[in-house]
Amino acid sequence: MKQTFWILALVLGSAMVAPSTVFGQDTNSFDLIVRGGRVLDGTGNPWFRADIGVRDGRIVTIGMLTGATADQVIDATGRYVSPGFIDIHSHADDGSARIGGSTIRTDSIHRKTAPNVVSQGVTTVVVNHDGRSPWPIRDQRAILEEQGIGPNVMLMVGHGTVRREVMGDDFRRPSTDAEVQQMQSLVRQALEEGAVGISAGLEYAPGRWSTTDEVARVAEELVAFDGVYISHERSEGADPMWFWPSQDDPGPPTLQDAIMETIEVGRHSGARVVASHIKAKGAHFWGSSGSAIQLIQRARDEGVRVWADQYPYATSGSDGNTRLIPPWATSSPEVDAPPAEQLRMNLADPERDAMVRQDIAHEIRRRGGADRVVIFEYPREEWLGKNLQEVANERGVDPVQMAIDLQLEGDPERRGGGRLRGFSMSEADVENYAAQPWVATASDGGIAVEADGSVHPRYYGTFPRKIRQYAMTAGALSVEAAIRSQTSLPARIMGMQDRGEIRVGNWADLVVFDMETIADEATFFDPHQHASGIDHVIVNGHFAVENGEVLYTLPGRVIPSRRGGRPAS
Repeated sequence: MKQTFWILALVLGSAMVAPSTVFGQDTNSFDLIVRGGRVLDGTGNPWFRADIGVRDGRIVTIGMLTGATADQVIDATGRYVSPGFIDIHSHADDGSARIGGSTIRTDSIHRKTAPNVVSQGVTTVVVNHDGRSPWPIRDQRAILEEQGIGPNVMLMVGHGTVRREVMGDDFRRPSTDAEVQQMQSLVRQALEEGAVGISAGLEYAPGRWSTTDEVARVAEELVAFDGVYISHERSEGADPMWFWPSQDDPGPPTLQDAIMETIEVGRHSGARVVASHIKAKGAHFWGSSGSAIQLIQRARDEGVRVWADQYPYATSGSDGNTRLIPPWATSSPEVDAPPAEQLRMNLADPERDAMVRQDIAHEIRRRGGADRVVIFEYPREEWLGKNLQEVANERGVDPVQMAIDLQLEGDPERRGGGRLRGFSMSEADVENYAAQPWVATASDGGIAVEADGSVHPRYYGTFPRKIRQYAMTAGALSVEAAIRSQTSLPARIMGMQDRGEIRVGNWADLVVFDMETIADEATFFDPHQHASGIDHVIVNGHFAVENGEVLYTLPGRVIPSRRGGRPAS
């Protein structure tokens, strides 16, 4: 019996380490060998030591490739090797992006190669989020395929885009049955042209005025294409971003209401659905991650195919500009005056003064409280880095009055008088979401170069931060689980069968990194800093990053839906 065991072990071992004969080519010569690394295959399993042989852009062998040769060899001794990271909520492109601007649709090599994206290990981005996509999808796809791209790209079609195509400017109402049918037709067209799903922006115009029934019926079109629905939901806290107590009726949707709507869309349509950049926003809403998790887990237990994604930071806002004063108080189509002057005029009226202060107090609370709103740009340099509560205490006023003073005494042309950032989420909630096995990592960031000015550090550091801060430091999940959350999990959510895992036959999207030094380096004062510890990033078998240097290469591809996606014409 013992002899039989050892014979079987030898047979299985030789099958593991011998070069594969996949594709029937010379098994001793490869385009690329990643040699001697600790392989984290993306499934959540512990690492194992192996060489990886790549040919024609795919992984053809995993084993000990002693004696094999390759055009290029990476010595990964002492390093970890994982699948390329997949960002399922990226703003590398969308319907609001200006071609040639902060978008991957451009002739600029410094943008279409997505250096801030690939430098953190990302090899695939899913774009056109928050209900916004160019129209038609075939044109966007054709541009990307013709110009070349750094990472792989998957295209969503925006619910807001098709809603506006059908309803024009008359979108501040529920749609009719005939209009929903027109939206369904446009979604089918987009899926046939290569879109992989529908994105929704239900906190924005025009999606804000849609009904759950409309969204669910449109999402039904996804099932035949194995597509996915990803939603920026109607609320991320106790109320939506558009809610101002002086202007709007009480009782707006909460995060829990929004989560239940996403679940209902999945239940009704049968499609895979994702609650995007899930959070619990506002000091008065901290701790509510537990109820949102319970809602999603219960639905999953009932068979609804629902997931979430998350960026691992306790602050939101792409440009880091938290505006505590309501827009109605600093801008008016009837008055041509800078924000500071318009605010003075509103404060001169006692009734409007009270309304302004009510709304500012609400926004301070929604942004995490006065001690969580930090000043990052302001004419008075001694206030930089201090929070609103600190400068209010120095002046001897309450935080609401201090927010007003910042506007009146700061840059008169700039709403708020300077740049503030609110840290509106609790780390406990961020960790709670990160620990869930159905929460994927996503950046909610786009293409950035230093000339763009202030951006959220997530543009540069999302994926290394998940590993360093939430796995290695906070211990909210294991390193293996963190890798899974940004590789095989998003691949399965997006319906990809040949990416997201290190497996023979899969595309060679790989990251080689140093576990000791991997970290996000971008800060709120200095956001344009590439992550550390990322040695090599390989997209479809070709280097995007080599020896820690971005190469500005274009190995990426547009990945269409598996059941649609005829070539662009």
